[in-house]
Amino acid sequence: MGKKLPVGIENFEEFASQGFYYVDKTMLIAELLHNWGKVNQ
Repeated sequence: MGKKLPVGIENFEEFASQGFYYVDKTMLIAELLHNWGKVNQ
C-alpha cells in the first residue's frame, strides 16, 4: 500500500509520524512571485 494523502491535516508532526506525502512548495511560490503574469503554467 502507498503513502496516504494528508487531506485536512495541517500538523507537521502528524505528517511525519503517520507516513503521509509531503510536498514543499516554497520554491514554487518564490518562482511564481518572481515570474508573475496573467497566467502561470
